[in-house]
Amino acid sequence: MELIRFQEKHATGMDTYTLSEEQLRFTAHPSDSIPLCRAEPNRHAILGMDDDCLVTYFVLHEQEGVMPYSDNARAILLRTLSTDYNQLGKGYGKAALQQLPDFVQLHFPHIDEIVLAVNVANELARKIYVKYGYQDTGRRVVGSKGILIVMSYPLEVAVER
Repeated sequence: MELIRFQEKHATGMDTYTLSEEQLRFTAHPSDSIPLCRAEPNRHAILGMDDDCLVTYFVLHEQEGVMPYSDNARAILLRTLSTDYNQLGKGYGKAALQQLPDFVQLHFPHIDEIVLAVNVANELARKIYVKYGYQDTGRRVVGSKGILIVMSYPLEVAVER
């Protein structure tokens, strides 16, 4: 699986991306977030592709997107992470989390922290985030789908010389 930035040529692939009702309790469908990414230059749609098949999707949101969750101006918010329902159990979500720090450092070298907010009821996701190095910041935010636990993953930033 490879993480790539969304381009308009990928828009047709969004139609076949499936999320269950349970998944939709905690996240948005890509078709709902792509228009926001088109309208806001600080929102970046990221695709997890395996053999030209969209298997995971998320958004990286800079600047104003991070503000409710972190005071760090150099943080980026991971939002709407999902795996296509038909691809669940194949390790794609975990692979995305493993690749994410390097992807962010490559494409967003000014960023030194990845922040996310996970619903308190989404225990499975929270356990996976902890497994991949995210730490509970102690911050809680009320979101549209309930109380969110804010988690953080610090990145090493290359020192400019």
